[in-house]
Parts: sequence; structure tokens; C-alpha cells
Amino acid sequence: MSLAALCEELARELRERVLPGLGSHAGRLHGERQASGGDVTFAIDEEAERFVASFLQGRRVAFYSEDRGLVEAAGARDVLVVDPIDGTRPAMAGLESACVSVAGAPLPDPAMGDVSVGVVVEIKSGAAFVAERGRGVRADVPLRLSENTSLDRLFLTYGLRGRPARPTMEVLGDIVDRCSVGGGTFELGSATYDMTRLLTGQLDAYVEPGPELVAEVPGMREAFERVGHGAVLNNSPYDLAAGALLLAEGGAILTDCAGRSLDARPLLGSGAEYQMSVLACANGELHRALLGEVRRGLQRLRARGA
Repeated sequence: MSLAALCEELARELRERVLPGLGSHAGRLHGERQASGGDVTFAIDEEAERFVASFLQGRRVAFYSEDRGLVEAAGARDVLVVDPIDGTRPAMAGLESACVSVAGAPLPDPAMGDVSVGVVVEIKSGAAFVAERGRGVRADVPLRLSENTSLDRLFLTYGLRGRPARPTMEVLGDIVDRCSVGGGTFELGSATYDMTRLLTGQLDAYVEPGPELVAEVPGMREAFERVGHGAVLNNSPYDLAAGALLLAEGGAILTDCAGRSLDARPLLGSGAEYQMSVLACANGELHRALLGEVRRGLQRLRARGA
């Protein structure tokens, strides 16, 4: 079986396993251990993680997940980066914005740019997005990138889970205010759902500045740790690996919030040092405009003090 076929089969099987628990209050129970990245593990996450381990047993492929970290396999030449439920909280609420995310890359020591396969499957609808590097994107829904270049008409998504809301909004507030009437802003709870909405044309941009706040503004790491119950919670490679390849193959623009490529960033890891900010846009003109707005927002936050 090819790596692409394995990634897609795992993603679709995981979706079938998780779907019956969508919206279940039983899934909201906290699990027995904390995820390797510091986030809370819910019961629904633990069940999905057990299925991944069982599905891949004996297949001579390593895997990396949020809860278990790297699980090696004898003779493995490839690693699957799996987020069994990206958007656990929307999944527990029974909302659409929860996905299975599976990416494949060669061993050893892969970087984000080494990802060769990316698969995202929406848990509620079953719609799948599949990318192979150099071969474009195929999907169960029509794909089209937005042609909007106006910030006044921007349809924007961002995330606040585990992030201190006031300083995050200090950075994003001018953008949010500018488009909240002529466009729209959304906190959807899933990075892969956010990223695939760019491919469908439903949204124009996805902005996650968190790591830039931690790196550039004194006192922000402590603020993130306060909200994250001792952990810094931003997007890790497992959140972005599949979606990043989908965006690249779909023609969208993806960098961090300083305008740097994510390709050289390590693929395997989940601590604060591995986390990445995200600026994903449907076109280059919008990306340039939002990059300037985020930089000005960071300057405002520094000027006001953490």
C-alpha cells in the first residue's frame, strides 16, 4: 500500500470511529493523562488515540500524535503525523468544525517541507481533502480560492483556545473591527478546518499570531502559561502538517506571522519551541496587507506592555 493510500485509509477509518461520539457529553470527561504538548486530553481523544495505535500495529510505519508523541516501529521508513480529532471541543459540541488530520513524511528527522501526503477528513460531513506533493489537491467538495483583496470585506478566522484573549485581540483587533460589518470573523476551533475553508473559498484568511507574542513581547510567555494551566498552547506541527501541504498544493499562501516559510521547521515535536504562528491567505495581495496589520498590532502590544 502506498503512503498516500495508508494516510487516507487511516483518516477515513478514524472518522468512522469518532463519528458516533460527536456531540456526546461523555466525551467531555478528562482523560487519564495530559497530552505531550500540554493540552487537556479528553475521553474522546483517548479512544481515538487507541484506535490509531491498533490500526498501525505491524505496518512498519512510525507515527506521531499529540497525546503519545513519537511511536517508533521496527524498520519504519516513514512517519505518520496524526491528529485524530483536530477540534476536540467542536467535536464534543457536535459542530462541523472538527477534522481528522493525517500527514506522511520520510524518516529520519523530517521537516514541515518534507511532508509528502496530507489528508483531512471532516468528522461530521465525511468530506475529504487529499494532497500529494507535486500532484495538487483532490477533494469531495468544490475547490476555489477567494479573489477578495479588501480588508474591509475580509472573511477571517483565528483561534483563542489556550491563548490570552486580551493581548491576542490587541494584535488582531484593528483587523477584526475593520471587517466585522463588511466581512466576518470566526473562531472555529480547528486549524485544519480553518485551513481547508480557504480551499473552499468560504474564508479568505487564517491568522494565528501566538508564538510571535511569546517571542517578541515581554511577559507574554507567563500570560500564555496562565491561560494554558502551565503550558504554552499554540499550533504545533501536528496541527498544521496536513493542512500546510493542502494549502501549498491548492495555491494558497502560507507563512508564519513574520512572513517566513514553515518548510524548515521540525515536523516532530509539540513543546513551545516547536510551535508556529500562521498567516494563511487566499492570495498574495491579501497576505501582504495582513502581514503589515499583524506587525502593527504587535507594535501596539509592545508599546502598551504585557
